[in-house]
Order: sequence, then structure tokens, then C-alpha cells
Amino acid sequence: MCGIVGYTGPKEAYPVIIKGLKRLEYRGYDSTGVALLDGSLKVYKKKGRVAELEDALVGKDLHGHTGIGHTRWATHGEPSDVNAHPHQSSSGKLAMIHNGIIENYVQLKQDLINKGYRFKSETDTEVLLNFIEEIKNNNHCSLEEAVRVALKRVTGAYVILLLNTEEPDTIIAARKGSPLVIGIGKNEHFLGSDASPMLEYTKEVVYVNDYELAIVKPDELILKNLGNEKITPYVQKLDIELAAIEKGGYDHFMLKEIFEQPQTIFDCLRGRLDTIGETITMSGIQQYADQIMKANRIVMIACGTSWHAGLVAEYIFEELCRINVEVEYASEFRYRNPVIHPGDVIIAISQSGETADTLVAIENAKAQGAIILGVVNVVGSSIARTSHGGAYTHAGPEIGVASTKAFTAQLAVLTMIALKIAHNKGTIDQERYVHLLNELSEVPSKVATALKLKDQIRILAEKYKDARDFLYLGRGYNFPVALEGALKLKEISYIHAEGYPAAEMKHGPIALVDKDLPVVVVATKDAYHHKVVSNIQEIKARKGKVIAVISEGDSATAAMCDDVIMVPEADEIVAPMISVVPLQLLAYYIGVAKDYDVDKPRNLAKSVTVE
Repeated sequence: MCGIVGYTGPKEAYPVIIKGLKRLEYRGYDSTGVALLDGSLKVYKKKGRVAELEDALVGKDLHGHTGIGHTRWATHGEPSDVNAHPHQSSSGKLAMIHNGIIENYVQLKQDLINKGYRFKSETDTEVLLNFIEEIKNNNHCSLEEAVRVALKRVTGAYVILLLNTEEPDTIIAARKGSPLVIGIGKNEHFLGSDASPMLEYTKEVVYVNDYELAIVKPDELILKNLGNEKITPYVQKLDIELAAIEKGGYDHFMLKEIFEQPQTIFDCLRGRLDTIGETITMSGIQQYADQIMKANRIVMIACGTSWHAGLVAEYIFEELCRINVEVEYASEFRYRNPVIHPGDVIIAISQSGETADTLVAIENAKAQGAIILGVVNVVGSSIARTSHGGAYTHAGPEIGVASTKAFTAQLAVLTMIALKIAHNKGTIDQERYVHLLNELSEVPSKVATALKLKDQIRILAEKYKDARDFLYLGRGYNFPVALEGALKLKEISYIHAEGYPAAEMKHGPIALVDKDLPVVVVATKDAYHHKVVSNIQEIKARKGKVIAVISEGDSATAAMCDDVIMVPEADEIVAPMISVVPLQLLAYYIGVAKDYDVDKPRNLAKSVTVE
């Protein structure tokens, strides 16, 4: 969840670190800090955003060519100056930053207290740091060896970066369960939770694997496993441009990413979808196509917005491929002792490719003989490397904490997979297959048309921004879209919102309907449209306020509603990629109207790399 940055080389470390922290602030932003080595160890940290730390450090001694930085999403201990990272060891010789949770820290802490240690913070990080120092001092060993011994005794997830006054140009790093990327420059190295802090300096990176330890000097990178065996670093070229992680003239990253969707969906389809040749080319799926076709079931594992994408895909796969599909919350699946048979197909859906619960869930399923396919956005991520095959979404960096373009890109990939398998399996005829290929190819232009409604939606946002509650309804393919719309509103505006299948309204939620309750109904043309119209009439009979997302030209439905948002008509299988766009905009503009930081909603972080 937290963002970590490190640098060692000829440059002044502080400017590199502070810029990197700003780029990683989407991972957590309740406190921040830096540690710099320049003969002595200087640690500065503060509750609040990176900009507040930067202001507080004006006039301070910030010299040093080696340093680490941290932006925090609190797990142990409330946000405060004391609980902020980096932490210093009792001797003051070591400083450490940490992303993750040490689950057995209570026992370790008590053992250290019994030995005379006193702790300044409430964090598990300070415990791990002093545990490492205790091993180093007692065994008269190197810091590297002490880290190796300590990590064999801790349970939980971590990425740690350590500075040592006795090795002023060295950063020691290790990971298990949380991401770590090392950028390779000319006589310099960069470290980060992802590649964004190093994009302007290098395109060559190494993705560190679980249970690996890195000794990083300006002119040397040594990777070892916890058994002290050297590992040859696998250097990869980044395919991301600096402009992709900048706002590009938009007020917020969220708005930029909403408006990028015509391009990101096109990029997702490009090179894969061929309407002229009537083919879908996906090499990471093709090699497992036979196993998918023969599978008794597909299990989709995800969290949050990605789980909603899985729900849409459940309908698509069952309709087109005639394969039983289950969609699971990764956090429940991993602890439920689920029944997994060899040959089951598990599709892991994750924007970051680092979601901790999803990663553990697929590791468990893989050990039981399941075929693991990843649908992720971040190249080189842990889920991508753990999976047997799969497909990248090619949505580019998503900086806004509330996911938007990743959702539509996931739907595009999952739809292509379903079409490819259905065509191979013969569960749809050629006419339907070609029709859906064409429908899918038209989605980018139809999303672009939907985005032209932004001014209309901004006016709606002003009208409804003071509502205390919202209800979102949809049927069939539109039900997960309703869930996603409600989630976006909760995340960005802090307004209580619930998504429901429209038919379930009479089983409870209709009790909430009165003249003050806005009800957003996703009612684009599909097989259930007449049923949804009945639900709209039921709401209106109870004086509810109906905001309907409908297909262009549907004047009959429009006449029943208080407000309508008309989107281009599309086949119901691809329609969710279009109908979700106005719901993203509505959440965005309500958040802006309430003067909230929509890119960094409270209590949230982008990549959930802890449980």
C-alpha cells in the first residue's frame, strides 16, 4: 500500500526521492519521510502529504548521495510524525522504510522489550528494524546477513529498504509479497514500488522476486536469495513514457484517465482484434485454449473494481462459451479452503498485478493444479509472473486511486478471451461472432461519444451533490455496472451508495425510496429493458428521483425519468464499457463539487499489497 523510493549514485538523492514520492503518493498519503546519508544519517518525516514534508524541509541540510523515502498508508499506528517512516534503530545507525505487515511483530516486540529496547512508535516496522539490529550486534555479522536471518523468522508481507551509516553508499532491500523495482542507470541505481520514480532517468529495470535480497551500490547490483545464493538479475526494458504519468493539462488524474479510455480500449484491442480477417490473436491465451474449452468451470478472482469486471465477464463467458463461471472475492477465496480440481481455470484480474489477496489466492490454486491466467495492467507484476498465461490490458499507468480506465480495459480483454474461446469451441455461430467483433471494435468511438456528455453530467452533479444516499440499479449485464457506479461514488464523494440488481429492489431497498433519494438506473437497451422500465415506474410511484442511463433514441424511457444520460446503443455484451463512463463522470464531478481531492480519496490507496 505504501510507496517507497531509494537512490544511490552521483546525484543529490533528495530531489530524486521527493519527486519519486510525489509520483507514488497514490499508494498512500497520510504521512511521509526521507532518510539521507552524508557521513551522518539524517531522517526527516511528517504527518501529511509529500508537499507538506517538502515545505517543512526548506532550509534543512538535505545533502547526500544515498537516500530512501516513504509515503505511508497506515496499518500499525495512526498517522503521526512519530509513526511516519523512515524509522531509526535504537543505535541511530540504521534507517528503514517498509511496505507491508509483519504479522508476528507483537512477539518480536515483547522479546526486544525484555532485552531492554524501548520503542518510540506503534509500528511493526520499528520492531523489525530493531530485531535486525539486535541480530547484527549479537552475531557480529554484516547488515546483509542480519537481514537474511531476520526475514527467515518473520511472517507477513514486506518490502524493506535499509540504510547503514557504516556503508554510506549502499541500500539493502528485500521483498516478499509487496512490489519492488530497481532501475539501472550509469553508476547509479533507483528503487521504487513501481517504475514511475525512475522513468526520466532509465528504461532498464529489474523486478525483484519474493524472498530475494538486493545489495544496491552506485556501480553494483547484487541479488541473492535468503539462502545467500547469488541470482543473475533479469533486466527488462520499460515501455512507458514520462507523459503517461503526468496530468497533461487535466485538473486531476482521474479525469485524465476517464478521457483516455477511447485510446486505452483501442490500445487493448490493437494487434489482437482483426475485424477484416475475423480473428482474435492472443498468444498468452491461445496456448491454453484447449484447457479452457475443456474446463468444467472458470473461477475469476479479484477485488474491488476488478471484481465488478469479473461479474460482467461471468455473464459473457457463460452466454458465449457455455462454461460455468464463479466470481470470487480474493480475500474470501484464499481463506475459505475452496474446492479446486486439476484443470480448473483461474482468471486473476488486477490492475496493479500486486493485489496481495489475489496473489495468494492464485498461488494456492496453482499448487492444487489449476491453470492460472492473469488479466493485469502492469508488465512484470507479481501476478503476471505467477500466472501460466493471460493478457495485459495495455491501459498505461493509472494514477488516480479510483480505477476507471483499468476497468474498461479489463472488460475489453475478458470479452476478447470469451469470444476467442467461444469461436474455437463452436458455441456461437459465425454471424454472431462477426457481429460481436464489429461491436467490440466500435467501443472506443462510442466511449468518445459518451465523453461528450461531460458538461451535462457536471450540471447533474451540482444538482445531486448534497444527497446523503444514492441507489444504483441494473439488470443482467448492467447490474455489475450499477455496482461499479455506486463504488465510484462512495470512493470519490463519500456519499453512501448501494448497487443492487433491479429485481431485488422489491426485496428491501425499495423501503429507502422517497422524494429525497436519487436512484441511478442503468437502463440501456437489452433483453431485460422492459423489466427495468417497470422498476423505474415503481420508483416514480414512490416519488423517488430517477437518473437513467439509457440508449440514444429511447424517448419512451426518458419521459419517465427526472434526468437522463443517453449513450450510444451497443450490443448488451459490450455495452458495460460504454454505460459505465457517465457513472465515472458523475462520481468525479460530485467529488469535485464537494471540493474533495478526487485523486486521493480518504483512507484509500491504489494498490492493496497487504491484507
